[in-house]
Amino acid sequence: MKNIEAQNALLGLVEAIKRMPVLVIGDVMLDRFVYGTVDRISPEGPIPVLSIKREDTMLGGAGNALANLAGLEAHGHFISVIGDDAPGREIAHQIERIGFDPAGLIVDLDRPTIIKTRFLAGHQQLLRTDFERIEAISDAIADKILSAFDTAIGSVKAVIISDYGKGLLRRDLLTKIIERAAQKNIPVIVDPKGHDFLIYKGATAVTPNKKELSVATRGMPTGSDAEIIAAAQVLIKECGIKSVVATRAGDGISVIQTGQEPVHYAGADIEVFDVSGAGDSVIATVAATLGAGGSLAQAAALANIAGSIVVTKVGTAAIRNDELLAALNESGDKNTRGRGGEILGWAEAAEQVRRWQARGLKVGFTNGCFDILHKGHVSYLGNTRDHCDRLIVGLNHDASVRILKGPERPVHDEQARAEVLAALGAVDLVVLFGAEKQGDDNTAIALIEALKPDLYFKGGDYKEGQIPETPAVKAYGGIVKVMPVYAGHSTTGSIAKMKTGSA
Repeated sequence: MKNIEAQNALLGLVEAIKRMPVLVIGDVMLDRFVYGTVDRISPEGPIPVLSIKREDTMLGGAGNALANLAGLEAHGHFISVIGDDAPGREIAHQIERIGFDPAGLIVDLDRPTIIKTRFLAGHQQLLRTDFERIEAISDAIADKILSAFDTAIGSVKAVIISDYGKGLLRRDLLTKIIERAAQKNIPVIVDPKGHDFLIYKGATAVTPNKKELSVATRGMPTGSDAEIIAAAQVLIKECGIKSVVATRAGDGISVIQTGQEPVHYAGADIEVFDVSGAGDSVIATVAATLGAGGSLAQAAALANIAGSIVVTKVGTAAIRNDELLAALNESGDKNTRGRGGEILGWAEAAEQVRRWQARGLKVGFTNGCFDILHKGHVSYLGNTRDHCDRLIVGLNHDASVRILKGPERPVHDEQARAEVLAALGAVDLVVLFGAEKQGDDNTAIALIEALKPDLYFKGGDYKEGQIPETPAVKAYGGIVKVMPVYAGHSTTGSIAKMKTGSA
C-alpha cells in the first residue's frame, strides 16, 4: 500500500509540474551541429574533408535546462547574457520557438554570444570548436541581471542556477541571488562548476556528478554509497549548502540532506546512447518538482527517471512530461519490443530515428492512407523494408484522408489503421500526419523534416521532380527511391467490390 501511495504521489507531482513557473539563470550558448560526409583526405595535409550537407542549431548551456522545462510543460523564465550578433538573435528565436519569452536576455556589447560547433561525419564527431570569451561580466551588466532577477523572483516557485563558468555568475552576484530567493522561501538548485562550491553557500541543493563531487572535496572517493555520503556531508558542512543531489550515471542518484537519512535511487538497466544534457534534465525535474511542493527525495526520484530516459536518446535531448508519466505508469519493460512496430508521436519518433541511426541503421520512410489493407500494400511495404534496416510509415490521419478521398473515407479510423500497420513484420514505426482542413499542406514534408529518414520511398510511376517531398529529403542529404506498385489491388477497388457484392 505504501508503494502505491508513493507512486500516486509522484504521478500527482508530474501533473502539478505543468505550468509551474521556474526561473533559469546562467550561461547560455548556441549549439551548432554541422553534418556531412567524408569521402577523401585533403591533399593539403592528413585531414578528412567534410562535405557539408546540413546544419542544426539548438539552445545550449543554461538554455538546455530551459528546453527541459519546456518538455516538462513547466513555465520557464530565463535570464542570461548574449552578444549583439546573429547567434544571440538565434538564441532569442530558439527561446520563442519553445514557447518562452526571451525578454530576460541581456545584450552585452563587449562580448560575443558563445557558440559551440560540432562537425560530424555521419554520426561520428570529427571536431568541436568553441567561440567564446571567458571573463567576468561588468558591473553594469551584473546590475541588469540582478534587476531582472528581482522582477522575476516574485512570480516563480523555484530557481535554477546553471553555471558553466563563462563569467556570468560572479561570486557577488550569486550571493545576492541566493540570499534574495531565500528571503522569499524559494528553493535554489545549482548545477555547479569548478572546485569552489563555497560560492553557492545557502543554496537549497547542488547537483554535482561523481567527478564534480570528488573535485569539490579535494579528491575524496565517490564510488560507493558510503563514499558519496561522506563527500556530500563534507561539502554541506564546509560550503554551507543545505543538500546534495549527486548524479551517479549508471548507479542512479543519491540525496544527502542535513538531519535526514540519505536516500539512494538505483540506476536503470538501459542502453545508454548519450549522456550529454542529462544533468540539465535532472536539475529541471528537481526544480520543477520542488516548486510544485514535492520533497527533495520525491524530486530526485523523478529526476532519476528523467535522467534514465534522456540518456537513451541521441544528442542533447530534453525530457518530456508524458515520458515521465508513461515511465511511472509502466508495469513492464519499456525497452522490450513486442510483435510488430510502435505507434508514436512526432517527437518520440524523431528520437527513435536518431537512436537507430546512431547504431548505423538505415531508416526508411513511406506514407499513405492504408485504409483497407490489401495484398498490394503488404507487398509494397515488404519490398521497401528490404531496402532499409528500419521502416517508418507516415499514416494520413482521418481528417487528412477525408480531404484526399472524400467524406465517406476512411472506412477504418486512424487508430485501427495504425494498429494494423504496426502489426506487420515489415513496419517498425507508425506516425500520424496530415492536414486538418482543405487548403492546408497535406503532404508528408513537415514530418520528413522532423524525422530526417535516410531513405524516402514513393510507390508509383514517378520522376523524383514530380514528388513534392523530394526537395525536403534532398535538403538534409536523404535519398528518394521510387518503388513499383502492384497492379490489380487498391482500396477503391475493394470498396467497389463490397458495394456490388462481388468481393
